[in-house]
Amino acid sequence: MARKYEVKIAFTAENDIKSIFDHLARDNPQVAAKWVTEIERQIDSLELFPQRCPVIPESEELDHPYRHLIYGNYRTIFRIEGSTVIILRVIHGAQLLDLRMFEK
Repeated sequence: MARKYEVKIAFTAENDIKSIFDHLARDNPQVAAKWVTEIERQIDSLELFPQRCPVIPESEELDHPYRHLIYGNYRTIFRIEGSTVIILRVIHGAQLLDLRMFEK
């Protein structure tokens, strides 16, 4: 049986999801609701095989191999610590990732 990971969502990622939902809902509430449902489904999928997701290119500048899961135009940035997956950010793919939020 596959190893199961505990998935935790950081406050910053929760705020990201809320902000993106609010932005999408201004134009189309149904699209926003569908987007949140799919992001939650994808985050939940990280309980199994989070290593399937690629290490982000920005990890070269950091001390830890951060990974991302991509849905549409959005990146869910996370790290694996033992048996825990920590969701750090959910950002638009065109948005630059602020490396200052990661410890060096």
